[in-house]
Amino acid sequence: MPEATALLSGWGRTAPTAAHVLSPTDDAQVAHALEHAGTRGIVARGLGRSYGDAAQNAGGDVLDCTHLAGPIALDRSRGTVRVEGGVSLDALLRELVPQGYFVPVTPGTRYVTVGGALAADIHGKNHHGDGSLANHVERFTLRTPTGVVEVTREADPDLFWGTAGALGLTGVVTDASVSLLPIETSRMLIDTERIDDLDTLMSTMLTRDDQYRYSVAWIDCLASGRSLGRSVLTRGDHAPLDALPARLRRQPRAFAPTTRLASPPWVPPGLLNRLTIAAFNEFWFRRAPRHQLEHLESISAFFHPLDGVRDWNRLYGRRGFVQYQYAVPDAATATVRRSLERLSSEHCPSFLAVLKRFGPGNPGPLSFPIAGWTLALDIPAAMRGLGPLLDELDQLVVEAGGRVYLAKDSRLRAELVPAMYPALDRFREVRARVDPDGRLQSDLGRRLGLS
Repeated sequence: MPEATALLSGWGRTAPTAAHVLSPTDDAQVAHALEHAGTRGIVARGLGRSYGDAAQNAGGDVLDCTHLAGPIALDRSRGTVRVEGGVSLDALLRELVPQGYFVPVTPGTRYVTVGGALAADIHGKNHHGDGSLANHVERFTLRTPTGVVEVTREADPDLFWGTAGALGLTGVVTDASVSLLPIETSRMLIDTERIDDLDTLMSTMLTRDDQYRYSVAWIDCLASGRSLGRSVLTRGDHAPLDALPARLRRQPRAFAPTTRLASPPWVPPGLLNRLTIAAFNEFWFRRAPRHQLEHLESISAFFHPLDGVRDWNRLYGRRGFVQYQYAVPDAATATVRRSLERLSSEHCPSFLAVLKRFGPGNPGPLSFPIAGWTLALDIPAAMRGLGPLLDELDQLVVEAGGRVYLAKDSRLRAELVPAMYPALDRFREVRARVDPDGRLQSDLGRRLGLS
């Protein structure tokens, strides 16, 4: 993942072009940091998996919240967990899965903090049925520049929903209570289909996704013509105990994921290009079964495959990659088609391209999901013409009534934000209430006019 521009220094000031990174270990130090933030403000940072500049603050302060990670308190009677904001989903799952629980929502990596997950209002492969993370948060403690608040949707719905997806611009989430999903095993039962074209894929997802808790489609962005949108669709649910063979029933909830591979420390420039990704896409599509039912997979293999490859981002070379994700309404199938046509015609070398269904969004003014379709892409930053292409896609998305995911953004034009997020003024009102002096700032916030 892209590294922060901030420098991991101590508590002393650094050069104005670098961020001053603080590492608080308790709430008192968080409060002190917020109170004494400099003119460039302060923002919280978790494990740095947001791809863009949401947790960067050049010339200002950055709170490294990974040290705010105390005990994990499981309440079996209520099926909830109370956890500090700096605890990672990796640590949470290692604790919970062996005890028969799973997080209600997970993104494509375990290496995000609970506070960062709420700040991004993360979604997963189950949004069509379960919504995003904030839907499952009962309460959280928010440290703001004006004090500490115990936030619930009943007592302060504006602040609760205003924090979900606000990327740290309402305060620092120091702990949260989250509802959990009971599970019998640490395995998944997965159905896989190889689908030859976009129309068939979208029709299948529309009519059958509701039969599964989880659904995601990998798409070949280089395919064109009758093969446009050819894909591999995987859907499934948590495996019950009776689905496991005898050898796995001895420890049905065993969960100890490891890193099995590592990217080399040096990768030749341009390794991921149209030719190499076309070859990979052809291989990936052909190796997938035409139709496979109830295949057992581990939780880590299904949800977090890239976590098994250390430093996988190095494959993109020194210039890195751009993550781009949009959501458009149900009726905007033509927008999905047109965007894939443009990606294909420009020979866009993305081998990590996924299409998912979103269910209804929540009231969060900056929460990303809306009912409809979401397409996510990883594109080498060195691709020629990438900027104009993404600007064109932005315009298609706006015209369809859609939006770009701010947690992954690094280049959106500020003038498009009000159209994509029409409740932006409501967020600004919440922000003005908890941060009247504008101490909470980030590079993303300044770039897009949020802070």
